[in-house]
Amino acid sequence: MRNTHYWPLQLMLGWLNFAFTAPIIYLYLGLPMIMRQYGWSGTEIGLFQLAGLPAVLKFLLATPVDRYRIGQHGYHNWSMILTLLYSSILVLLAFFDIQHTSWGILFTLALTASLIGTWADIPVNALAIEYLPESERIRAGAIRSAATSLGAIMGGGVMLLMQTRLGWAWPFATLAALLGSGVLLLALTRTYTPIQHAESSTPHAGLKEWLSYFSTPDFRRWALMILLYFPFIGAAWVYVKPLMLDQGFEADRIATVVGIGGGFVGALASLLGSRLTRRSGPVVALPVFAFLSLASVGSLLLVSTFQMSFPAFAAAALFTALAMGAASGLIFGLMMYYTRPGLTAVDYGIQSSLFAFARTLAPMASGIMIGNFGYGGMLLGLVICLSVVFVLAITYRKHIKEAIHT
Repeated sequence: MRNTHYWPLQLMLGWLNFAFTAPIIYLYLGLPMIMRQYGWSGTEIGLFQLAGLPAVLKFLLATPVDRYRIGQHGYHNWSMILTLLYSSILVLLAFFDIQHTSWGILFTLALTASLIGTWADIPVNALAIEYLPESERIRAGAIRSAATSLGAIMGGGVMLLMQTRLGWAWPFATLAALLGSGVLLLALTRTYTPIQHAESSTPHAGLKEWLSYFSTPDFRRWALMILLYFPFIGAAWVYVKPLMLDQGFEADRIATVVGIGGGFVGALASLLGSRLTRRSGPVVALPVFAFLSLASVGSLLLVSTFQMSFPAFAAAALFTALAMGAASGLIFGLMMYYTRPGLTAVDYGIQSSLFAFARTLAPMASGIMIGNFGYGGMLLGLVICLSVVFVLAITYRKHIKEAIHT
């Protein structure tokens, strides 16, 4: 069957990932700025970020998805129910104006939204594994990465402008409507036939299955790559804007070029990276994209050390966005190959938890390095870490080649 047959399904899944990402970005990158405008303390804003903790617990949330199949189409029904719940929580948030709501209530609602959104992501991506052939998985990962980049623009930019001009409720209503459209699209996926028939329940999905995931050498090596491949380039991206602000560049220029421009570059890089991966295979893409990450952070270190002009910083920042988009698209695509029959949701949840843990830890460690050694010391540390990742990617190529056929 021609690959064009899968484009509608790919775009549906991409839209769902976009709709899932935008609210999370708005809650954890947009709301802190609004909270500050209304006089909330730094401590209150910092503690509010704890509402994002469910992302690290995906392996726990995935277990009931595989253990308790709802009806004949388990992943499909789980996806629809959780997406509806996610949308409902956002509608509820629209009624609790920040001016008249306590920190506790707002935190509880945000935590619930994060929990349901994280949970909904599991069966949706399990659906992608179930409905797409292996030849489409790299493209699916790239589309997911691109959708995440565009969701960041939507949640971290467009929704903030909407809140400023139209008020508190409008962003939440809009984001809820996006999720509502996702429910309608999920209904259309039933016109497709699953590639993998994994609808039988797995009543014993639990601790034994979590631990047994790491029992094979290929899965252990892959777990190491999840922990190391993306977080260092992701940490560099987190600190690009603060770095440029501390160089004295205007916030508006940084927001436009890095915030919006970087999001589009990251999305484009994900799609172009998918094309390269499908043509040359992961055996080529894995070390090439690792080298791009190393080179981009090296360019940030160079322009920072010599305190170059805004165009030089902007070029290095966009190069970093390009490397990050390519790396994340590859990781998301390859994750689909490392699942076991009947445990698709659990295995995806384990990988996502590892990814979220490392992605959270690396920026924290980078911030400590900035405090002790400055931006130059932090970037040098990331260059060293990415050099190790590059060597591991070269070493790991043959195992990717043996385990994956594209």
